[in-house]
Amino acid sequence: MKNEFPTIKTDRILLREITGLDIENVFNGLSNPSVIQHYEISFDSLEATKEQMTWFADKKQKWWAICSLDNQTFYGAGGLNDIDYKKSKAEIGLWLLPDFWGMGIMKEVLPLISDYGLNKLKLNRIEGFVETDNVNCKNAMSKLDFKNEGTMKECEIKNGKLISIDVYAKTN
Repeated sequence: MKNEFPTIKTDRILLREITGLDIENVFNGLSNPSVIQHYEISFDSLEATKEQMTWFADKKQKWWAICSLDNQTFYGAGGLNDIDYKKSKAEIGLWLLPDFWGMGIMKEVLPLISDYGLNKLKLNRIEGFVETDNVNCKNAMSKLDFKNEGTMKECEIKNGKLISIDVYAKTN
């Protein structure tokens, strides 16, 4: 019996499995300068985006397409990656196309994803790693009961410069 990918719905949002049909939407997001400003990954072609589609299908990840309830509009993608059952934790991530920023989608979707990890997958910890200058994401994490655990100073190189990362976590 095939393991069904969970679909999650609210009054206005559908979280569904990302499929090969989403490649153009994923490319539109992960090639958009506004989206990738605070994101580690970017692609310059549909062909290159196939790498991301393969990553979404990996069992260590559980990522959803974030869509309108009627599945006619693709807003972005979100999910859990680096799921580690032995350490009982995963990392949360989310990106939205700029047309849908400021509509409360992140505020609605982040709890759905973290609750899925904590309650359905029985993980103890959901982590979020946020670039220190990504104020909007840090504000969202704080409002959604993720605790700021501190800053990893100059721990990554992005565009040839050292950047700092704030660590957020929600635990059972």
